[in-house]
Amino acid sequence: MGNARKTVLRLLTRLENSGSYSNILLDEGLERSDLSPQDKKFAAALFYGVLERQITLDNIIREYSRNPKNKLGTEVRVILRMGLYQLLYMDSVPDNAAVDESVKLAKKNRNPVASGFVNAMLREFIRNDKKLPKGRNATEELSIEYSAPVWLTEKWTREYGKDICLEMLKTSVGQAPVTARVNTVFHSLESTLDMLAEEGITFERLSVLPDCIRICGAGAVEHTKAYKEGRIHVQDLSSQLCCAALDPKENDTVLDLCAAPGGKTFTIAERMNNKGRVLAFDLHRNRAGLIESGAKRLGLDCISAGVNNAKVYDEKMPKADKVLCDAPCSGLGVIRRKPEIKYKEPSDFDRLPEIQYDILKTSAEYVKVGGTLVYSTCTLSRAENDEVADRFLAEHLDFEPAPLGEAFGSDSGLCRMSITPAKYNSDGFFIAKFIRLR
Repeated sequence: MGNARKTVLRLLTRLENSGSYSNILLDEGLERSDLSPQDKKFAAALFYGVLERQITLDNIIREYSRNPKNKLGTEVRVILRMGLYQLLYMDSVPDNAAVDESVKLAKKNRNPVASGFVNAMLREFIRNDKKLPKGRNATEELSIEYSAPVWLTEKWTREYGKDICLEMLKTSVGQAPVTARVNTVFHSLESTLDMLAEEGITFERLSVLPDCIRICGAGAVEHTKAYKEGRIHVQDLSSQLCCAALDPKENDTVLDLCAAPGGKTFTIAERMNNKGRVLAFDLHRNRAGLIESGAKRLGLDCISAGVNNAKVYDEKMPKADKVLCDAPCSGLGVIRRKPEIKYKEPSDFDRLPEIQYDILKTSAEYVKVGGTLVYSTCTLSRAENDEVADRFLAEHLDFEPAPLGEAFGSDSGLCRMSITPAKYNSDGFFIAKFIRLR
């Protein structure tokens, strides 16, 4: 695994210095490496694990290091994070191996002083029974334990209460589930499930939505015959529930205004039995191309994809029975998929509610009288969710809230919902539904 660790060190150091997208950086790094499949799996787990637990790891380094963070140097700090992560969270790696391999990494980079420092600090951490540092208050304790920034812990406690905040912090770390929807327009549910089982994919059917399955274990569904034949597409359950709230019908005209990479677009078209029109847009041509290629794979020819600025009204756009406004957001509901979100500053999100409102306001102009508008985000933030929905209703008296519908079970009468990850073991999500009166 030595080369795997060396690869991870190089990639994490580059990520620290450049701010690249972690998934793209890792995919490209592993693609170019000569690592075995087993080593690639280990490297991916270590890479994402260190990124996910960085706040916890840095608190340990701060506790045990006599050097200020900025004096350690990026490379040494990354080596320490990697070693500590293996000691704390990778049961398959013996403690001695975690220490020895970390020391080797420091030596390979021609830093004898650093190698001694790495060895001493990791062994001291082991001697102290791998205890996490104590926070100065309850908020800091949660921040250290669940590797969440203090500002986020404070925000969720303030907006959702202590119990739900704790629940959300617990589900913000760990592997996110892989969920898929079966394309029943052209293939029966049972035949597709049989095909997946024959290919060694284990899954569970979800009672919330009949055509939805959760993949168990490490099966890569994108490599299966079922996927290549267009029998399934990968889409989180919360995102599928958003489409259930929209409730598109055969022969509807539907607009999906922030559509890429297309998961919701595909589900909408499938719920319409590929009959009607689904117009899907993104701001960038290459992302609109993802929708086109996905629709082609699934055989959904009722979908047309194009480029459009969702903030600007287009008078050429048809009036629609259903409009989905899945606005760009801070992504606080998908932190376990994109852990680098945690390392942004709260001020990075300040402009989002105004952007979201502008897109929602423009989306409303395309809705027919009697038609449905759904506003959704993959974040858990009152400012981006409830406050945007409240402002919209206050300034658009021709719309009123509408019930989310039967897919939401006992919550079907609600007109909006914040879905926390613990509810369905899905992404954090917000859905608000409106109907146009006049």
